Formats: sequence, C-alpha cells, structure tokens
Amino acid sequence: MKKALIIFGISFLIILSGIFIKKKIYNPKHKLEIAKNEVKELSEKNEIQNGDLIFQTSLSNQSKAIQVATKSNYSHCGIIFKKENDSNNWYVIEAVQPVKWTLLEKWIARGKDGHYVIKRVSSDPMLPEARLLKLKTNAEKYLGKNYDLTFEWSDDKIYCSELLWKVYQKTTGIEIGKLEKLKDFDLTNEIVKKKMSERYGKDLPLNEIVISPKSIFESENLITIKSN
Repeated sequence: MKKALIIFGISFLIILSGIFIKKKIYNPKHKLEIAKNEVKELSEKNEIQNGDLIFQTSLSNQSKAIQVATKSNYSHCGIIFKKENDSNNWYVIEAVQPVKWTLLEKWIARGKDGHYVIKRVSSDPMLPEARLLKLKTNAEKYLGKNYDLTFEWSDDKIYCSELLWKVYQKTTGIEIGKLEKLKDFDLTNEIVKKKMSERYGKDLPLNEIVISPKSIFESENLITIKSN
C-alpha cells in the first residue's frame, strides 16, 4: 500500500511538472522572448538582410486548407526589412488584414511552434543598396491594402505569396516561384472544400492565376539562409 502511494505521488508530481512546463512553453510571453533571442542572434551573426523572405506555418483558420491544397507545411510568408528610425530594426511586411509592418519577433512567435525558414534570392544574394531601397519602396506601396480572401490576380487586394512574387518581379524581374491556376491544387479534401465554399460558393474560378507559399518556398531562384 505504501509503495503504491509513493508511486502515485511521484506520478502526480511528474504530471504537475509536465503541465507547468507545457504552460510555460506555450505561454505567449515565453514564445515572444524566445523569438526575441532568435532575432538578436540572427542579427549578430549577419544571417539576415533586407529583402529576405520568411516562411512559417500560420495558425490562422485558413492555414490547414492551404497546407492540404498545396501539399506543404508552409502557409504564410513575408518580406524582411529594417525599419528606419526604430530601435527594434527588423520587421516583416506581410499581407494580412490589412497589409502591414509586423515586428519580426512577433511574426516568428505567432507561427506554429515558433518555426520559420528564411530564404534569399540565389542569383544576387547581396542585392545593391539602390535595388534594396526600390524593393522596400515597392513593398510599401501595398501597405494598407485589404487581404484578398479569394486569391484574385489583381492589385486591388493582395495575399501573402502574391505580395512577395509581385514585389520581386516588379523590382528585379526575378520570378520567385511558378505561377499556377486554382485548378492545379488539390481541392478534393473536405477541409479545402469547406473553405472554398465559404469564399466562392458554387462557382469556383478554377482558371484564376495563383501563386502559393509552397511555389515560392520551392523556387530554384532561392537559397535557404536559416531554418530553426
């Protein structure tokens, strides 16, 4: 009996410790602190520069549908820049609602498990300052635009991977990722069907030009700089 009580007590303490550790790990403040240290290390090791592209698995309500349809873990992306006259320095311009600047550490902490991948254009890894400035200027033109829920190929509204592709193509002429059509994705899964029905109803624009986070992530014009 005594032995059983001891075992029970030890098991109970292990469970309590596990709950405490789990709460600490998934605590938003703890995640943000880890991300802050990540960004500091990236900066100190010069593993990050203006114009880098960053990818994550978003926790948004459409993320799973994007992952399933494109057969990729990555469902969100943005462009990294230093923001002048700001002590925090590193930010991401991302197409959410609306297109905006997001502090890099907050962007990282917001993704699944704090995981991210940073990529860079391989043909010109050290873009000239003039081109980087133009890249940033072109990205800033989209600030304030609404997020494109129906993924249309226009500049009226814009989604994350479309922002990256258009900014780089218009600035450098480099196409990062292969353009596809909506019908090229796997639209058979029930998760995808439900989301498509919410966005389009019964009339799916199957021939709409689309660029996915996966297509950009796998572009042969990019090299991986950092993956945590």
